[in-house]
Amino acid sequence: MQINPEGNPKRRRCMLGIIGAMEEEVASFKEKMEIQEVRTIAGMEFCRGICENQPVIIVRSGIGKVNAAVCTQILCDVFQAEVIINTGVAGSLKNAINIGDIVLSVDALQHDMDATGFGYEPGVIPRMETSVFKADDALVDLAERVCREVNPDIQVFRGRVVSGDQFVSDHVVKERLIRLFGGYCTEMEGASIAQAAWLNGIPFIVIRAISDKADGSAEMDYSEFEMKAIEHTVRLVTGMLRNM
Repeated sequence: MQINPEGNPKRRRCMLGIIGAMEEEVASFKEKMEIQEVRTIAGMEFCRGICENQPVIIVRSGIGKVNAAVCTQILCDVFQAEVIINTGVAGSLKNAINIGDIVLSVDALQHDMDATGFGYEPGVIPRMETSVFKADDALVDLAERVCREVNPDIQVFRGRVVSGDQFVSDHVVKERLIRLFGGYCTEMEGASIAQAAWLNGIPFIVIRAISDKADGSAEMDYSEFEMKAIEHTVRLVTGMLRNM
């Protein structure tokens, strides 16, 4: 995908795959789109149609890295998605990033990948060219510009998303993720979607609204602020679609 500074396409429209981990994250998108086809594959409901005059497939992957990776591969193989946008919520790993703010992935890695017993650094996937998967610069630029327009009441950050099959609600774990990986936020799907997209040569971006501080208050914060965080990501992604 190519986007000029004004956000207008330089070439034909691309098929966009939009992945959310939970039904709450995709329900609002479904309400805004003209659904043309619904298919259930691997227990996941893929809704194909038009949203903001763009061809899209909306899908709930389910929670966790395996679900997310399977979902991404289906989008590539079955629906020929050419761009992947992953939305959701995450825990903040930076004091400056507050609940409700948005983090846009510069890159993503799996914090629970551990082959240190074989001499690898934490987070390194053995025998792969890279373990840090870089997001598409044009998508990140567009997302940042649109976010400032549609969500002027919150902050938007570019940074690393670190993922693992673990809800982080412990201060010691949080500090480890900051120290070892330099993460801006932590969640449970983004890096696996990034890896699957990278393996297929598909541009991607992971968008995370902050729902908690990934510490001892995380369990209380998450349920209270989740819906507000989702509202921010829905406004952002629909705004991106309008500008593609």
